[in-house]
Amino acid sequence: MKPSLAPLLPKEDAREAALFFVVCALCFLAALSGLVARSAYSAADAWADQVTGQITIRVRGDDAATTRALQLIKTAPGIVSARALERKESEELLRPWLGASGIPADLPLPHLIAAEAAPGGAASDERLSAILKAASLDAIVDDHVVWSQDVKRATELAGLAALIAVGLLGATGLAVIAFATHATLLARRDIVELLHLTGAKDGFIAGLFERRFLMLGVQAGALGALLAFGAAAFMLFLVKQADQQIWLLPQLSLSLADGLILGVSPLVAGIASMLAAKVTVMRSLSDMV
Repeated sequence: MKPSLAPLLPKEDAREAALFFVVCALCFLAALSGLVARSAYSAADAWADQVTGQITIRVRGDDAATTRALQLIKTAPGIVSARALERKESEELLRPWLGASGIPADLPLPHLIAAEAAPGGAASDERLSAILKAASLDAIVDDHVVWSQDVKRATELAGLAALIAVGLLGATGLAVIAFATHATLLARRDIVELLHLTGAKDGFIAGLFERRFLMLGVQAGALGALLAFGAAAFMLFLVKQADQQIWLLPQLSLSLADGLILGVSPLVAGIASMLAAKVTVMRSLSDMV
């Protein structure tokens, strides 16, 4: 009976349990950061789309002044539609600041007109303000451009910060894999040198480490992505259970793009681990010769 030879890399290594945990944690944080980045960029686009072309006019005066202002706005160039908001709608707009307990009936609220301008049309806050001023109406026109730009800029910065976090976590994972590979190689230096003497190529030795860390990266990445999915689903559940949507936050969801991010994470982790192991082994072997 032919005796079996001990493999260069044993099937189980106690040190790899800690490495698996570190890679899994890094993949979890990277996947979660990727979901945050995608959510931030999609929220910025959604908010910009919602307010593009939307104009709000605050009219000071009685109902007659509001009616006159509404007629002027409807006939203004570039305006697609316009309507006066009812008191209940105004209360709903003020709810995030004044709370859900309601607004006293005797509290005077401004008369609001919501208008929609055609894309690239002639309507602008300056032109509408001039039309209302010419009619001796005291009104303030707000086209939300400044507000929407500030919100979009803030959410894009949040997305950029999340992407930077993904990059830093990825770099940290590569460094950890490289350090673990080098340590494993040094622990078996005598066997590696013996293989060199018997004519083994560097590619053959590196391939052992590549396959080992490829599987470790894929398994750790899959578990990290699964944990990230669970964390995102739990946060989504908490938001859905809330009485009302948190002000200025987008409606959270797990979309196809989120599934793609989670699905690609294990592959990226495995390939990155394999490449880090290959580069580390090849460099270490060149130093040993």
